[in-house]
Amino acid sequence: MVENTLDNNLVEIIGEVDSELIFNHKVYGEGFYNFTLKVSRLSDVADYIPITVSERLLEDMNLRIGDQIEVAGQFRSYNNYNNEGNKLILTVFAKDINQLQDDKKVKNPNSIFLNGYICKHPIYRTTPFGREICDILLAVNRAYNKSDYIPCIAWGRNARYSGILKVGENIKVWGRIQSREYQKKINDEDTVSKVAYEVSISKMEIANSDGSFESDTNDTENDPSDNDE
Repeated sequence: MVENTLDNNLVEIIGEVDSELIFNHKVYGEGFYNFTLKVSRLSDVADYIPITVSERLLEDMNLRIGDQIEVAGQFRSYNNYNNEGNKLILTVFAKDINQLQDDKKVKNPNSIFLNGYICKHPIYRTTPFGREICDILLAVNRAYNKSDYIPCIAWGRNARYSGILKVGENIKVWGRIQSREYQKKINDEDTVSKVAYEVSISKMEIANSDGSFESDTNDTENDPSDNDE
């Protein structure tokens, strides 16, 4: 069992504010705002990641579109019930935000660590380009008996390894958060553009029955961090 629910979900991302701050909700008198952060990859492509931040972190800041910021927090999920049914909403919940100088050099602007449990049978597949992929849904414990359900995607050797994992197994993953646009068909003639968010895994470890973790599997050959597929 993961004992420290503060250390099993860690996100650090650096990017450019890409949207205005929009009020989202209030809890016990504390207001929370949403905005989108543009995070560059190694290529010319960028990921557009939703951020949720407390008004208390914004008291001494005047965030504007184009500002360079660093966000540390957790990748969280929420259920949103609407006319389309139950939808999983994913966002980075900010624990800390810092404004940066525009010319600051960043080695890794997008990193995430998760320690959780497989809660759905992994789906192994290959793309039309022949790349091996495995979809994993990871349940990560949070304080107050809550859990976040995080879609993850493994590649290459990690994908083959993940395909044989079972529901309930405890794994650790390292990687980055990515956004992916896709088309959803709403009727015979019309489609609508949607954006999915997931963790692209670069490294993973599997827990043994005694709670220790096996040597990591690190698929550097098939690392998709600079691939737009």
